[in-house]
Amino acid sequence: MKKFFLIVFSALFLSTNVPAQVLVPLTVCITENEQPGGPGHPRTPIAVPKVYIEDYTLTFEANHPDYVLIIKDEDGSVVYNTMVFSAQTEVFLPSTLSGDYEIDLVMGNWLFTGRIEL
Repeated sequence: MKKFFLIVFSALFLSTNVPAQVLVPLTVCITENEQPGGPGHPRTPIAVPKVYIEDYTLTFEANHPDYVLIIKDEDGSVVYNTMVFSAQTEVFLPSTLSGDYEIDLVMGNWLFTGRIEL
């Protein structure tokens, strides 16, 4: 009986697909030297967007605000930028990019930044 459960469990475990998407860890800061809690800035923390990467595809959660997406190389030079509208859930990056890059998402005075490897 133990062997039966072991075989069934192994079959279920091996048949499940492990998602290849990886969550991009992002940090948040405010641009233009403005401080939170002042006029127009709530005291509650802003929600950091959840962005996933798989190969050359960035996947955003549904119902996100509009962002400006900026990809910078190791020297800080912009190698790719585009607008990510709230209706978009995927952005396809150029396959010519290879290596480590900084990813920036700009939403008004808020900057979300992280690192990705392509």
